[in-house]
Amino acid sequence: MLQIDGVPVKIYNMEKTLADCFKFRNKIGMDIVLEAFKLYRERKKTDLAKLIKYGKICRVDSVMMPYLEAFV
Repeated sequence: MLQIDGVPVKIYNMEKTLADCFKFRNKIGMDIVLEAFKLYRERKKTDLAKLIKYGKICRVDSVMMPYLEAFV
C-alpha cells in the first residue's frame, strides 16, 4: 500500500485506476481524466475487456463508452 500525504492508497492496475478516474471525474476534473485516458492509450499493453469490466463495477461504463469507441 502506497502512502500519499500520509493517506494509505491502494494501487490495483491501470484499468481500475482509469475507471476510478471516470468515477471521480467531478472531483478531479475531466482534464485529468482525459490525460489519464491518453496515457492509457499510449501504453502497449491495454486490456479493453478489463477496462470495461471495471467500468461496469464502478458504474461508469456508459460514461466511458464514447471514449472507448473513439479509441477503437
